[in-house]
Amino acid sequence: MSSGVNGVSRVGRVLTLDNMNPNVKRLEYAVRGPIVQRAVQLEKELKEGVKKPFTEVIKANIGDAHAMGQKPITFLRQVLALCAYPDLLEDNRFPEDAKQRAQRILQACGGNSLGAYSASQGIECIRQDAARYIQKRDGGIPSNPDNIYLSTGASDAIVTMLKLLVAGEGRERTGVMISVPQYPLYSAALADLAAVQINYYLDEDKCWGLDVTELRRSLAAARQHCNPRALCIINPGNPTGQVQSRQCIEDVIRFAKEEHLFLMADEVYQDNIYAEGCAFHSFKKVLFEMGPEYSDAVELASFHSTSKCYMGECGFRGGYMEVINLDPEVKVQLTKLVSVRLCPPVSGQALLDLVVNPPQPEEPSYETFMKERNAVLADLKAKAQLTEQYFNAVPGITCNPVQGAMYTFPRVTLPQKAIELAKKEGQAPDMLYCMKLLEETGICLVPGSGFGQREGTYHFRMTILPPAEKLKVVLEKIGKFHQQFTQEFS
Repeated sequence: MSSGVNGVSRVGRVLTLDNMNPNVKRLEYAVRGPIVQRAVQLEKELKEGVKKPFTEVIKANIGDAHAMGQKPITFLRQVLALCAYPDLLEDNRFPEDAKQRAQRILQACGGNSLGAYSASQGIECIRQDAARYIQKRDGGIPSNPDNIYLSTGASDAIVTMLKLLVAGEGRERTGVMISVPQYPLYSAALADLAAVQINYYLDEDKCWGLDVTELRRSLAAARQHCNPRALCIINPGNPTGQVQSRQCIEDVIRFAKEEHLFLMADEVYQDNIYAEGCAFHSFKKVLFEMGPEYSDAVELASFHSTSKCYMGECGFRGGYMEVINLDPEVKVQLTKLVSVRLCPPVSGQALLDLVVNPPQPEEPSYETFMKERNAVLADLKAKAQLTEQYFNAVPGITCNPVQGAMYTFPRVTLPQKAIELAKKEGQAPDMLYCMKLLEETGICLVPGSGFGQREGTYHFRMTILPPAEKLKVVLEKIGKFHQQFTQEFS
C-alpha cells in the first residue's frame, strides 16, 4: 500500500475493468471473437502434437484472401517491391511500366521514400488517380480529388465519418441505421462512440433484399428515442452477399433525401459480382443520374479498399473515401480529424494507386495483369455457385444465391434440445453450433448472432475463399457435421 496525496492511501491499479471506458466493454467484434481465439489455441495444440479429430484449422471466418491461399497479383507486388527497394529499378527483370509507376509514386513521396509521412489526406497524385478511376467507373461523372481522403483500409474512413456524425445527449443522441445482418465494424464503432444503433432488417426470403418499407418502420421506431442522422448501406453485401439493383439504390437515395439522412455507402466488394443479371451500381453514379434535385442535396460518403475484389491485399491497409455535398466547414473539421492520425500507411497508398491506375492495354504488364485478375474473379464466381448448390442439398441448411462479395450466410435449422442447452449455458444457439463444429472438424466459422439476425433464426457466415479443392472438403465436413448435430440433439 502506498501513501498518496495528503496521506490518502491508494491501492490496486489505476485502470481496472470497473473504471475503464464502459463503451469499450460493450463493444463486440464477432469476426475475431471467442471462436477465433479458440481456433488460434487449437492451432497451437496441433503444433504441440496434441491429437485432434482433424489435422489443420481452416479459418473461413474472415475475408482474408491471401491467408486462404490466393496468390498476389504480380504487377501490384512488382511495383511495391520497386517502391520499397528502389535499387531494383536497375534490375532488368522488372517490366518498364512497373518501373514507371514506381518512379512516379516515389517522386510524390518526401525524400523519394515510402518511409516518409505523406499529407494527411493522402498523396495528391494518388488522389488524382482515384478521382480519374471513379470518373471512368461512373461513366464520366466528374470526381474532385479534393473530395477524396485516402485511408487505412475502408474501416478507418468509416469510423472517422461516424465520429463526425455522432453528437447530442439523451433523446438527441445520434442514431445510425445499419442493416441486419451487418458487418460488426458498424456495431462496434457505434458502441465505441456511444451512438444509438438502429437496425433495419434485410429480407432473407427475397435474397437479402432491402425494402424501403422496412427502412421507414425502423426509422419511425428510432425517432421515439434518438435522433437518426445517417444510413449505412453495404453493397455488395457483407455477410449476406446480395447485390442491390439500380431501382433499390434509387429508392434508398429518395428515402435519404426525404428523411434528411447522411448516406454512407460501403462499396468495398464492387468488383465481386457473380450472379447472372447482377451489376454493380455505385451510389454516386445513381445519385448524379437522378438529377440535381438529389445530386445537389444528398450528403454521401462512399468507401473502397484494396483488401477485397481481386486484390485481397488486406495487410497493406489501403483505402479511400469520397465525400459528396459535405458542408465546407465540416470538411475543414474532417481534414483536421484525419491529420491527428498523421497519414495512412504510405505503402497502402501506393498499392491503392495501382488498383485505381492499373496497367493499360498498350503497356507490357497488361496481358498478365488481366489474366490474373480475371482468373481470381472467375474462381470466386465458381466457388460462390458451388457453395450455394452444396448447402441447399443438405437437409436443414438453406442458402441464398451468393450474388457478390466473398461470403455466404446460410440459415441452419437447429433442434429444440440444442437451443435449450445453449440458453442454459448462456450462449447463442448458433455460437454453440459453431464452437462444436470447430472442436470436431477444425473449421472456424462465425455464428450469425455476431452479425444480427431475425429473432428465432440461426445462421453462420463463411467465406468462399478457400481453394476450390479445400472448399469442397469444408462444405462436405459442414454438411456431415450438420446431420450429426441434428441427430445428436433430436
